[in-house]
Amino acid sequence: MTATVDGVLAELAALEDPKIRAVNERHGDDHGVNLGKLRAVAKGLKTQHELAVRLWATGDTAARLVALLICRPKQFSQDELDAMLREARVPKVVDWLVNYVVKKSPHAEPLRVAWSADADPDVAGAGWMLTADRVAKAPDELDLDALLEVIEAQMRQAPGRLQWEMNHTLAQIGISHPPLRARAIEIGERLEVLKDYPTPPNCTSPFAPIWIAEIVRRQSA
Repeated sequence: MTATVDGVLAELAALEDPKIRAVNERHGDDHGVNLGKLRAVAKGLKTQHELAVRLWATGDTAARLVALLICRPKQFSQDELDAMLREARVPKVVDWLVNYVVKKSPHAEPLRVAWSADADPDVAGAGWMLTADRVAKAPDELDLDALLEVIEAQMRQAPGRLQWEMNHTLAQIGISHPPLRARAIEIGERLEVLKDYPTPPNCTSPFAPIWIAEIVRRQSA
C-alpha cells in the first residue's frame, strides 16, 4: 500500500508520548516521538523523495524528521536547502538537515560559505557546523588561521547556536591540526566560552581547552 502524508502523520501521532515531549521541549524541540521509533517509521517507508517533500511541507516537526531520513539529499537544489534551513528553526530538525542532507549534497560547500557569513545567527550557526566538519575531514584550501581570527574576534559575543558551533570549530582545529593546537587552546582559555558549562559525569566538557586535551589524549592512548 502506498504511504500517504495523512497515514504517516497518523502513525506519528499514535507514537506521541507526553513525557518525551516535555523533555524535548526543554531543548526547543516540539515533538514527543521517541527517536528510535521515529527511525523505525522511516525505515519502513524506505527512500521516497516526493513523500519526503510533502511531509516537510506539513511543518510538523516529527514529520520533518522522517522526511529528512527518507529523502534523496542530492535531489534538493541549493535554494531549496537554503529555504529549508531558514524555516527549520527546531534544533533537532536543523541538526538532521545539516548532517543527513546538506553534508551529502553537492551544494554543501557553497552553502557553508554563504551561511557562515549570514546575518541570521541561526543560519550562521549551520554554516559553522559545516565548517567544523570540514576542518576535521577536508581542510584542504581552508584558511585555518583566518578561521581562528574570526573566532577570536566574534565568538564571545556570538549568540546561542552560533557560539556553540564556533566553539566546536575552535576545538576541531586544535584537535585535528597540531601546529595550531597551542593557539586554539590559548584562544579558548582567554575567551572562556563554555568554561562553566554543566557537564554530566563521564562526559567531556565543551570548553575548548579541556575538549582538545581530552580528545588528543584519547587519540594518543
